[in-house]
Amino acid sequence: GCAVTHSVCAGTGWTIRVTEPGARTPGPAPPNPPDPPLQPDPPPRTRDPRTAAMLKTVILIGGSQKGTRFRPLSFEVPKPLFPVAGVPMIQHHIEACSKIPNMKEILLIGFYQPSDELSRFLLLAQQEFKVCIRYLQEYVALGTGGGLYHFRDQILSGNPERFFVMNTDVCSEFPLMQMMEFQQARGQINSFVMLGTTANRRQSMNYGCIVENQQTHEILHYVEKPSTFVSDIINCGIYLFTPDIFQYIGEVFRKNQQDHSIEESTNGWQRVEVIRLEQDIFTTMAGRGSLYIYKTDGFWSQIKSAGSAIYANRLYLNQYQTTHPDRLAQDGHGGPRIIGNVYIHPTATIDPTAVLGPNVTISTGVTIGAGVRVRECIILHGASLQDHSCVLNCIVGWDSTIGKWSRVEGTPSDPNPNDPHAKIDSETLFSDGKLNPSITILGCNVSIPAEVIILNSIVLPHKELNRSFKNQIIL
Repeated sequence: GCAVTHSVCAGTGWTIRVTEPGARTPGPAPPNPPDPPLQPDPPPRTRDPRTAAMLKTVILIGGSQKGTRFRPLSFEVPKPLFPVAGVPMIQHHIEACSKIPNMKEILLIGFYQPSDELSRFLLLAQQEFKVCIRYLQEYVALGTGGGLYHFRDQILSGNPERFFVMNTDVCSEFPLMQMMEFQQARGQINSFVMLGTTANRRQSMNYGCIVENQQTHEILHYVEKPSTFVSDIINCGIYLFTPDIFQYIGEVFRKNQQDHSIEESTNGWQRVEVIRLEQDIFTTMAGRGSLYIYKTDGFWSQIKSAGSAIYANRLYLNQYQTTHPDRLAQDGHGGPRIIGNVYIHPTATIDPTAVLGPNVTISTGVTIGAGVRVRECIILHGASLQDHSCVLNCIVGWDSTIGKWSRVEGTPSDPNPNDPHAKIDSETLFSDGKLNPSITILGCNVSIPAEVIILNSIVLPHKELNRSFKNQIIL
């Protein structure tokens, strides 16, 4: 019963002070004789050791007006629930958090309308990972910092010592324990940690750029998407905060109140609450001795577009070799031929003459016929790939059909394999009035006839094609 929570009074700007049981409360001066000298107060934030390390996680999931670059796939399912490597995208975050000792609660903050699909996922995830998971719905998009501040009472409930904050559209190995150890090694309990990684010089300007002190790893300067080169160290969108972060967000909130106090506007309050961690908080915190960077050498990528989901699928399938080898299909007698890392849901029906891989995910209820070839693809629930079809660098939508001997192919948007720090380029659909080559996407319930070629195209849901297409968006 804790799938959806609405915070009624959070975000009003009020501070609520709670007196802990047993704490002294000032009163009138006592009669003679005078009180004995007071004993010194215990150190601040001292708690029962069993609860001292209580942790939470906040996952920022955005909302329906976001994720436009993820269309047409986000038409059918909220982007956080889109399956990557066989499980919803956000489940990789939740699983990583559930492995941290004393992780008591995971809060999802966003402005998606509550849905049966989201509620069902939260219920199943709670049962599987044995941790309370709740969805806190914003009344409007409040930004990455505004949502945290609006629901600060919910986040601080239970008095967590620290909490993680992460964006849902990142793919990572989530080195959360290492971030905690890094913070403890600093010896500063009130410091904040940002996960960073190295990008190449050109691509770094598409991200938040960090200038650090090489010895202490303090962040000295932070710029979000600079117009000129600042640093090749970039922000990964995963943070470790203490409750003190709300002092910094509160400063911005009060400044916004002052800036808008002279404006008479119906949505003035809305604008006061919109706060961005990256542009409004980190830029002012940098160089003040409280924000540090932990650099990871592990894999990391954004999942902004459908094309980047194919790359994330590859990264997570590769990680399964060490974390979930049971999820990877084996190349054995009597089954289809498996090349590299392939995930096949048990409910899928696959002809033994099919060849799958590398980096393929086959979802629930999929049917794959004789002689089918699939490589670098995500095949979604209920899709049917008929005999001798060839599907390369594609996402095949729910309940779509590809006819016999047809070829559906896209162009991969992989990072440069010769550059160890290369990331996926921010894709634009068009350049010079032409559709850029990218992976092919079939929306929900698309029908491809036999013996045609679909190349570098995006097909919107519920289309029944009757011929070949190349480099087109089919509306």
